[in-house]
Amino acid sequence: MQAWHVHENGEPSEVMRLAEAERPTPGDGQVLVRVRAANINFPDALLCRGQYQVRPPLPFTPGVEICGETEDGCRVIGNPALPYGGFAEYAVADAAALLPAPESLDDAEAAALHIGYQTGWFGLHRRAGLEAGETLLVHAAAGGVGSAAVQLGKAAGATVIGVVGGADKAAVARELGCDVVIDRRAEDVVAAVKEATGGRGADVIYDPVGGEAYTQSAKTVAFEGRIVVVGFASGTIPSPALNHALVKNYSVLGLHWGLYNTKNPKLVRHCHDQLTELAARGAIKPLVSERVPLAGAAAAVQKVADGRSTGRIAVVMKEPA
Repeated sequence: MQAWHVHENGEPSEVMRLAEAERPTPGDGQVLVRVRAANINFPDALLCRGQYQVRPPLPFTPGVEICGETEDGCRVIGNPALPYGGFAEYAVADAAALLPAPESLDDAEAAALHIGYQTGWFGLHRRAGLEAGETLLVHAAAGGVGSAAVQLGKAAGATVIGVVGGADKAAVARELGCDVVIDRRAEDVVAAVKEATGGRGADVIYDPVGGEAYTQSAKTVAFEGRIVVVGFASGTIPSPALNHALVKNYSVLGLHWGLYNTKNPKLVRHCHDQLTELAARGAIKPLVSERVPLAGAAAAVQKVADGRSTGRIAVVMKEPA
């Protein structure tokens, strides 16, 4: 089979190499999965750089989210078990972690439903308790993680403000359903949020960016608001001023979705059922902005790493001969 391998840490376009390899052998409790589509996530870039919280032994195959087919013909989605990731014709996954692929979505869309939407659902519902009628602010609203949060926020009945970087991403955010779109490159984010909310601020803020975005969040969160910290795509980890949270009465909530797979896996399945139902009635639909062949995976991961993508980029495999 063909598979991308990382033999040393660095930028994805420099360290990912496509090569012929033997099909991986599943361990106890694992299954071999023929990959139909693999979604590209920012953690794939971090894995290549050696900056992710999980560091598989070198060499490894990146690709943390797939839609695939088991040997008995079941179409599934899930996270491959590294070092045998999804940017290959075959991957290995823990059998207990595989979920049925929603029939309403094609392979690329189904592959993109898992991490970003699970993170959004847990962040907005489990952690922040988002309610209908509240205002949700989403940073990087046109990106893979942000676009999922926008759709889930709208499905929950919230008014959604999307912050993006650039006119092209602003157009995408509007198409996703944002009620208000703020281009951080052309507008003062804090002033624009206060204007859009009548000075009140946002009830829930969803932040996968960190850095300056978190600073803006602290200045625009409403009384009894909730800031959900999802990641640090900016590369800068903020240091929250807890005295500010105290005097303004807001909460800072951390979310590491992967922990639920070990701490409370039943909730992951419950979330998947909710997402499947939302997808079936058209309330959510992963924005797959680009579909590339296996040979284009390294360039696509680099594009995501550089922040030049909108929605999701999916690696789509050829049908077997």
